[in-house]
Parts: sequence; structure tokens; C-alpha cells
Amino acid sequence: MAESKEKKSFAQRFLDAVEKLGNKLPDPIVLFMIIAGLILLASWIAGMFGLSAKNPTDGETIEAVNLLSGDGIVMIITEAINNFGAFPPLAMVLVVMIGIGLAEKTGYFEALMKRSLEITPNALIIPMVILVGIISNVAGDAGPVILPPIAAMIFIRLGLNPIGGIFMAYASTNGAFSANFILGMTDALAAGFTESGAKLVDPEYTANIAMNYYFIAASSIVLLVVIYIVAKKISIPRLGKYDGPPVDEEPISSEEKRALLWANLSALAFIVIIIIATVLPNGILRNAETGSILQESPLMDSAVFLITILFFIPGLVYGALMKNLDGTRGFAKMLGDSMSSMGQYIVLVFFAAQMLAYFEWSNLGPIIAIYGSDLLTSINMTGIPLFVGFIIIVALINLLIGSASAKWAILAPVFVPMFMYLGYDPAFTQMLYRIGDSTTNPIAPMMPFLPLIIMYAQRYQKDIKMGTVIANLLPYSIALLVVWIIFIIIWYLLGIPVGPNGPIYLPE
Repeated sequence: MAESKEKKSFAQRFLDAVEKLGNKLPDPIVLFMIIAGLILLASWIAGMFGLSAKNPTDGETIEAVNLLSGDGIVMIITEAINNFGAFPPLAMVLVVMIGIGLAEKTGYFEALMKRSLEITPNALIIPMVILVGIISNVAGDAGPVILPPIAAMIFIRLGLNPIGGIFMAYASTNGAFSANFILGMTDALAAGFTESGAKLVDPEYTANIAMNYYFIAASSIVLLVVIYIVAKKISIPRLGKYDGPPVDEEPISSEEKRALLWANLSALAFIVIIIIATVLPNGILRNAETGSILQESPLMDSAVFLITILFFIPGLVYGALMKNLDGTRGFAKMLGDSMSSMGQYIVLVFFAAQMLAYFEWSNLGPIIAIYGSDLLTSINMTGIPLFVGFIIIVALINLLIGSASAKWAILAPVFVPMFMYLGYDPAFTQMLYRIGDSTTNPIAPMMPFLPLIIMYAQRYQKDIKMGTVIANLLPYSIALLVVWIIFIIIWYLLGIPVGPNGPIYLPE
């Protein structure tokens, strides 16, 4: 008798379709090239038809500019290098990667994660794994690569299915990607694109990487609880017991403990120095004229570099004590290797910079934003319905385009101005985007870490496939999306700024 085919659920059929569609999308680099070409074509059409819009802030008429005219082509070829060099996120991300890369290459991040989990009581281990996962996103790609296999070993020690640990750790590092107590590369990257978009409306606008800090810090606590409940009530029970052989867990050595202690003390000493230089009445990191800590202060202007040093110092101390720097040549090689991983990003930035420049020169961004805000106003889609709709749109786009920078580079020049014309500050718009961008990460087929998670899971269950992985990660994504939307709505209704210099509404 022929075997009956297993009938797939609607959710599985939907995810299969998303994966198939997503695989047909070109690489983000090629995608930017295509979009840049489409913008040039759109500028030609808009210019030919005389497309224009009236700026509601000053009453001036904004006209579309044809970039395929003689003057436009000259500007394209003469400004290409300047577009690339002046691209806001590029310098910030590369500088931060110097510190993060060294801390990762020397093994400091991995040792820190292991030790944090080793010293935690059993009752608090699962929350600690989640907390480490949330915080680890400050280290960029280190979290989803390092934490899941460590979580699997910890789950075995607790008598739980190690695959549940892998899924929970992955959901923590990726699903809560925009929540943290520490500012890092993600904040710098998002702020750069937000600033570029805001300058289409206000050329004097300046973003700061801490402008979402209040909300993302508070979100870290909320999302920790959400992930813990989903793990305990849904994911862990669903996977059942693990009957496989125990996996040898190599504890952190006394030498690593000693190196980690001194590395952490060095980081703490640096933090103390920063605090002293900030809180003292005449602290050098305050604004020299006003004494402000947040507004136009050296602290905020140097935040990216200070974060780099914060990672660099403990990474260097740990590497020196573990004797894995291999002299000055080895040290230099580590720095070079950490930066070499940014090669594709640098190429992506070149084409993203051209695309954004074309969009700005053509005036299509402000025109679309004005028409879009008029449309939203005419159908009364403002406030909470607008926020929820925008978050869901971003969450769905995230299933097809894994790169956060690629998505925000495309969306920021449209939605940041659009929300500004409706009276909302770019910092608030950025936070709405980051919620949608984070919550569907665990189930996004385009995320480069998903194949790695499958590989980790196959160590404990050889026949595990994509469907099982997605089915166990989907509850995390749904719960994170729903709760985070509710949380931002409550935050909005209370009127609390999302961060320093990050109000909900534009200043009048």
C-alpha cells in the first residue's frame, strides 16, 4: 500500500512559499544596483511629467529632478567617490568593528558567555541564557554563532532537550536583536541611515546612536520575560526529553578565568573613567558651554569610539594573558581578520550610498513622503494604526531581505520623511522599524545563521529539517511581535522619549 503523503499545515506551506520567493531575490549588493537603476529611470519619468509636491513645512514647491539629463549624469560620475566616503554608517561601523573584532578573535566574548552561565544557579540559568543572548547582539554576529551550542550543553546539564536550548538562544540573539542594555554597532548603523533619511526634510538634523536607548533597555527586560514564557510553556515541552548520549562540556579553565577576570576589570576601569569624566561638574565629556551630558557633548559625539575602546581593552587584555596574540604580527593579523569580514559590507555600502544619493538628488523621497503623508492623513491612518501597520510591513519584508542595513537603507528615505511630515521624530520612526526588523529574524529564511542553527540541531537529531526548526521558532517570533507592539503603544501613550534626544514628536 502506498504511503500517504503528510499533509502540510497552512503555516508550513506559507513558509515554504516565502523561502522559495526569498531565494529568487538577488544578493543585496545586486539589489542595490537594481534599485539605483530604477531610481534613475523613475527620476527621468518624474522629470518628464513635471512631478512636484508642496512642502507643508515652508510652502515651497519640490520638483522632481531628471538624473538622466546631461547635468545629472555629470553629477553621478563626479560625486560617486564623495557619496561613498561621506556615507554616515560606514566609518561608525568600521571603527566599532575594530574593538568587537579583537574581543571576538581573542576568545574574550566566548569566555565571557561561558563563565556567565557557569556561575549562575540552576533556577536562573534559562533566564541567564536569554539575557546573554539579548546582550550578545552588541557583538554583531558573535551571539548567534557562539551561544546556541553553549546553550545546548547547558540544557543537557539541566536534563532538558538540547535542541530547545539552541532554538531559545537563537530566538534571544536574533528575535530580540534591537533590545539591549549596551549600545553597539546596530545602534550606530540604524542611526546613520535614519540621519540620511531625515536630512531629506531637515538638512540640519543629526542623529545620535543613543536616541533609542531608553526603549531598547526597557525592552530587554520585557522580551526576556516573553522568551522565557514561550520556552517554558511551548518550546521545551513540545520537544520532549532528550534520549541521546551526554555531550562533553569543557569547563572554562583556571587560566581562562584569570584572564577573564582581569579583562573584565580593565573594562570596568574604563567605564569608571568615562563616568568620572562625565558626572563631574567640569567633566571633559560634558558640553563645555552648557554643561549638558547629552546635547552636543563630547560624550555623545565620541560614543562610537568609546564603545570601540570598551570592547578593545578587555579583548586585548584577555588575548595578552592567554598568550594568543602571537606578538605584534599576530595582534595586527587579528585586527585585519576582524576587518576582512566587513569586505562585503563595504561593497554593499558603495552601492547603497549611490542609491541614497540618487534618491536625494531626484527629490523623489520628499515628494513620495508628502503624497504618502497626505494619503495617510486623508484616510485617518495616523497614530497607533499607522505604527502597527508600519511594524507589520517591516516584519514581512524582513522575511525576504535578511540584511537590516539593506532594508533600512531602502525604507528610511521614504518612511522617515513621511513620519516627519506627520509630526513624528526620526528616533521614534527608527524604533518602530527596529521592532519589525527584529521580531521575524528567527524565522527568516534569508538570515545567514539559519543553516548554522539547523547544523547545530542535527548534532542531536540527525533527521531534523527546516520545517521543525521554523515550527519551533515561530512561537517566539509571534510572541515577540505581539508583545513588542503592545509595549511600544503603551510607551507612546505615556509620551516617554525613546532615548536621549529621541522624543516621540518633532519639537515645535
